[in-house]
Amino acid sequence: MMAMTAMFRMKWGHKPQVVQAKPQAPVPHLGNICHFKISEPLPFSPSGPSSSPKQAMDPASYNRLSPSAANRFPHSPRMHHSPSRSGISLPSNGITVLGGVRSRSPLATPGDWSRRQEMEELSERTTSACTMQDNDIHTTADPDNIKLRLVRNGDSPQKMAVENSCRNLNIVKRVDVLYQEYRDTSKQQEIEQRRQRDGLPTAGSGVTAAPALQLQLRNSMHSLSLWQNLEAVKDSGLLKTLEPKEIILQEAMFELVTSEASYYKSLELLETHFLRNPLLVNTLSQSDMHFLFSNIEDIMKASERFLMDLEHRIEESILISDVCDIVQTHAVNHFQVFISYVINQAYQEKNYRRILQENALFRENMSMLENQPKVKGLSFTSFLILPFQRITRLKLLVQNILKKVEENSEREKTAISAHQELERIVKECNEGVRKMSRTEELISIEKTLEFKSKSVPVISHSRWLLKKGEVQQMSGPKSTRTMRSRKLYHPIYLFLFNNLLLITKRSSSGEKFQVLDSCSRSMLRTEDLEDQGQMLACAFVLKLLENQEDREVSYMLKTESISDKLRWIYALTPNRRTRFLSTSTSQPDSAQVQCIQSYSSQEPDELSVEMADVLHILECTDDGWMLGERLHDGERGWFPTRVVEKIMSAEVRAQNLKECQRIQQAQEGAQGARAASRGRRPAKSPQYTPTWTDL
Repeated sequence: MMAMTAMFRMKWGHKPQVVQAKPQAPVPHLGNICHFKISEPLPFSPSGPSSSPKQAMDPASYNRLSPSAANRFPHSPRMHHSPSRSGISLPSNGITVLGGVRSRSPLATPGDWSRRQEMEELSERTTSACTMQDNDIHTTADPDNIKLRLVRNGDSPQKMAVENSCRNLNIVKRVDVLYQEYRDTSKQQEIEQRRQRDGLPTAGSGVTAAPALQLQLRNSMHSLSLWQNLEAVKDSGLLKTLEPKEIILQEAMFELVTSEASYYKSLELLETHFLRNPLLVNTLSQSDMHFLFSNIEDIMKASERFLMDLEHRIEESILISDVCDIVQTHAVNHFQVFISYVINQAYQEKNYRRILQENALFRENMSMLENQPKVKGLSFTSFLILPFQRITRLKLLVQNILKKVEENSEREKTAISAHQELERIVKECNEGVRKMSRTEELISIEKTLEFKSKSVPVISHSRWLLKKGEVQQMSGPKSTRTMRSRKLYHPIYLFLFNNLLLITKRSSSGEKFQVLDSCSRSMLRTEDLEDQGQMLACAFVLKLLENQEDREVSYMLKTESISDKLRWIYALTPNRRTRFLSTSTSQPDSAQVQCIQSYSSQEPDELSVEMADVLHILECTDDGWMLGERLHDGERGWFPTRVVEKIMSAEVRAQNLKECQRIQQAQEGAQGARAASRGRRPAKSPQYTPTWTDL
């Protein structure tokens, strides 16, 4: 992990790809807008990419340009190493590095702090000098202040320009909603929308106009502004001339921008309130600081770059041309840092629990910080998990744009490209986390196993646990009289891996498991006995066509509930029970549910679901469990019935399915085009990508 973090830090030294703004039709720009809810009056009024100067520029004039204009010129590779994230950085070796001007480090000396105060004052003077008044791009900055900072920091004027732009992101200044609030509110509004269309009671009166139903009704105190509610948009007359579909698309793109600003605001609070707070820093070792915060500063740098480019796109025109091209560029060049952070989260959570248990002063100070008003009742861990929540949400926001863009358009191409890059990153995050947890689990299981005769190697890079648990082995005559005798039941413990089954017996101490039998998973067969009477409702037959002694054996097993029985049958023999289910879910009237309460999986065969997730139902039990497949990513697993609501409207179900197929077809078309250009035959991608049922 340390080596990976160091590698990511080195990557910031390279010059990133710059997203070029697209030419726009003449519509009002945001340079003269004074009532933009999430942005202050902008300091300049660009006329488009064509107006950018082409000649070489001196450093002083370079520093007078806007952030986006500065990005169009050759500059030092250090320029994008944003100094605004300096301060206490956490390199992979755990060493605390001092520097920057944003806040005082508890590890700094008095001399360091004095110099930093001077630097911050100079920074503010420079920022003020660099602010252009009356939209005059030719207003000059104070070169003396720049030179003074250069002497102090050793930075180039180009770097100062990027620092000032990053530290004065206009969108961030006006967004007062933390990302956690936005995320929860937007998901609840999606649910309310669906309930409204289902004819169910909702929390509010709602809006009945068809276009509004496709928007997230962001009108509460924890919501972000709507594009159509901006004064500049109202004054421009665009709402009278644009088609409803285009307005909806503008809202979808605008939400991506404002939600990124909200996310950045939460990251800044994580930094200022926790990461740099002496109450925490003074109670932690350098290694514990690194365990808790990992490469969060690299995450913040990536968000700064991304938000700066998104903000510039808004500045160009109130009619947003596109945002997915920016997403795609940053996903390729800067979002790799998400992978290392997410993979490290398992250790992050484990070490946080350890520190809370061992460090009383840290525990007391953390409780104090979490109860302060500025964090709005949110926990420290809710800030730590922000990066993974954001990268997955960003994928859904791009997916939402893809559903709304016109087919075969340039915007569809950029949306597909952005979605594929984000999907790749999310997949690498998930696979990295799974690989680490699976390896640890295999090592832990192998330590508890005692083989009676033939030993089976458990640890393998291609093996992982699917399900484990105790069931009752039944023996003796199958009569009602003898079935009631407890002597017929003998507890056994099953370890089911993706390619192996171990049948074991727990030792008297309860810490070891003696292996009684084993079989390849592909040689397993199951038979449900529910049609043979109530006494066998929770029983099934497990056949090992070729066990460890190369012979066929059968076990009659009994579970505690019907749902447990079905879950074991699906896990043991998934293909025989589920191979036709995916085709049935593509039918227009197949059952769908929407998640109304988040649920974290407790077993390997369960599916973690988030509020507003839409799922196809593959199986439903009478005792409160469902087997479902999530529409937006094809993940499959069991979850409690209590956390979902059935989607009643056939129109909503058909629309969900149509949008899902639209995304799939668009991606397959793009893959086919790329394969054809390379002279290759396109690989056929499956409609769904199950996880725990993989062979």
